[in-house]
Amino acid sequence: MSTEIKVPQLGESVSEATVAKWLKQPGEAVALDEPLVELETDKVTLEVNSPAAGSLSEIVAEEGADVEVGALLAVLAEGAAGTAAAPKADAPKKEEPKAAPAPKAEAPKAAPAAAPVASAAADYPLAPSVRRLVDEHDLDPKKIPATGKNGRLTKGDILKFVASGGEGATAPTVPDRGPREERVKMTRLRRSIAGRLKEAQNTAAMLTTFNEVDMSAVMNARKQYQDAFVKKNGIKLGFMSFFAKACVTALKELPAVNGSIEENEIVYKNYYDIGVAVGTPQGLVVPVVRDCDLKDLAEIEADISGYGTKARDGKLTVEEMTGGTFTISNGGIYGSMLSTPILNTPQSAILGMHNITQRAMVMPDGSIQARPMMYLALSYDHRIIDGREAVTFLVRVKQCLEDPARMLYDV
Repeated sequence: MSTEIKVPQLGESVSEATVAKWLKQPGEAVALDEPLVELETDKVTLEVNSPAAGSLSEIVAEEGADVEVGALLAVLAEGAAGTAAAPKADAPKKEEPKAAPAPKAEAPKAAPAAAPVASAAADYPLAPSVRRLVDEHDLDPKKIPATGKNGRLTKGDILKFVASGGEGATAPTVPDRGPREERVKMTRLRRSIAGRLKEAQNTAAMLTTFNEVDMSAVMNARKQYQDAFVKKNGIKLGFMSFFAKACVTALKELPAVNGSIEENEIVYKNYYDIGVAVGTPQGLVVPVVRDCDLKDLAEIEADISGYGTKARDGKLTVEEMTGGTFTISNGGIYGSMLSTPILNTPQSAILGMHNITQRAMVMPDGSIQARPMMYLALSYDHRIIDGREAVTFLVRVKQCLEDPARMLYDV
């Protein structure tokens, strides 16, 4: 009995995905609910699990293919998990006596290497990048020595085969650096990011204003209360919760920074859902911490930590990345000194954090002290936010961070 594996519902307003990676190959055993394939949408990567136990008999949608909801991905043979493995287990036992005679001792370098390569190349589908090279050079994959897992062909196998003139038996004397250029199809997430960023440039009248903040008070608070905070809440006290709270304070006083433009109307938001930009191997994602005005530092830190883990594992949902009113991006974790962050449309502003460096500062009493300073950048849409509002917002954030008690007393 066979079962068709189809593209599941991908979320509201998402109808198409890209096959990112097959986790199983034809002939391999599959357990119930075991992940079969990863699909990539505009925002998230999700796994499609097996609805039954058996073996994967056929892959219909190869890696890199764009598929719609309901499209056929693969065919699963139920209850056939052991059938593919049995013949392979018996075969070596029958062939072992044939490999023993001495007359064939001088031929093992050519003959035995070619036989498993040909069968392996025939048993497993080629990755898109490997298939491209095979087609470009008009090669027969069955004749190319394979060194990948389970005898699969790799790009290195193809390049080595071509560089050696098609013999594949001797490696080139010069280290193989690969092609001078490589074209790789953009992932769906990367395409979505590119489209949204270009949309922001094309539609918004973006400006950036800068300020600097002395991080001494926040750093001292973290040092003084870190142990007690971890003991009570089971999570570390970071910088981001202070920034989220400071931004909420400023957003309440300057509602235009928390608003957006819809056609000919300005929409003012009376809730404070703060997006926190997180860099992942797949690209930048922005999960949203809901109702930051109603949450304490521990709740905000817990949300951010949970989203960070899910982002790295590709487990974020579309709902967790939509609906934000304002965004904070921390380029400082990568060592950035100063940048001009780009808007996360349809939001009208984004705050950029940067690295903390000790700099010589002139204090109010005239003394010069080394202080931990951070540059702040606020990019904003000038169509809705005036320069006065943008500068005032950034000054208010600076005040709250340099004297966190202001947020407690709302002054």
